[in-house]
Amino acid sequence: MATYRRITIDEARSLMDAETKPVVIDVRDPASYQKGHIDGALRVDLTNLDTLLKETPKTKPVLIYCYHGNSSQAYAKAFGAADFADVFSMDGGYEEWRKAEMRQNAAPIEEAPTVEGLSDALEAFLKEHGYPKGGVNAVTPTDRMTPLMRACHLNAKAIVTELLQAGARVDASNNDQNQALWLACVGDDPDIVDMIIAAGADLNHANVNGSTALIYAASAGKAKALARLLAAGADLDYQVDGFSAIDMASTLECLNMMREAKRRAKAAKAGS
Repeated sequence: MATYRRITIDEARSLMDAETKPVVIDVRDPASYQKGHIDGALRVDLTNLDTLLKETPKTKPVLIYCYHGNSSQAYAKAFGAADFADVFSMDGGYEEWRKAEMRQNAAPIEEAPTVEGLSDALEAFLKEHGYPKGGVNAVTPTDRMTPLMRACHLNAKAIVTELLQAGARVDASNNDQNQALWLACVGDDPDIVDMIIAAGADLNHANVNGSTALIYAASAGKAKALARLLAAGADLDYQVDGFSAIDMASTLECLNMMREAKRRAKAAKAGS
């Protein structure tokens, strides 16, 4: 009876580049598949597994991935038990595949465009956190964090101000697809949140898990940041996996704040 083999991301990439292309199978939920998947991957679950087992040639290599490399092994066993010759389960799953792709496509930090005339304080900040001189929009290769993201996270208000004036992008995303607004909510400084919003941040940008800054602020009890997001019009009705920011509220203060915002929005709509 055939079995399966666990392989790394690099081995999976080599397999996909081989002359005989594998059938690539994604066994995550439909929403995760829609948010992102390996090109050409088929989404498979228990409802269509039997059909695929019957219709796929057993001589065809099969590469299976899930979220982190665990549930893909159960599906790999099923293909192995059905006497497929070459079955592979990808360790790390789509999450590690996505990060590897981002690292591969990222420009080296030294190649980030530089900005002249920055203050000594900002240059010192860049140097302290591993960015090149003048690297206002540089990204670190491991996590793709920008100086603006770090400054927001650390509540470095003066640094955030100068970075924005120097052209720092608010739409850059890190490895988890979080942007500066999310990191500003982590810091929970309402002034910084306001600055990032005023600079054009997408209020309803969703990260790799589908969560928005509003959902994060509600679930983490970041009341000051939450208040600024609500004032700016962040979407209270947006849901991830069936849960809204109101459903995710971790404190009574945040819950009441969102309920009041919802009440005001409903009243305004009724009066229009």
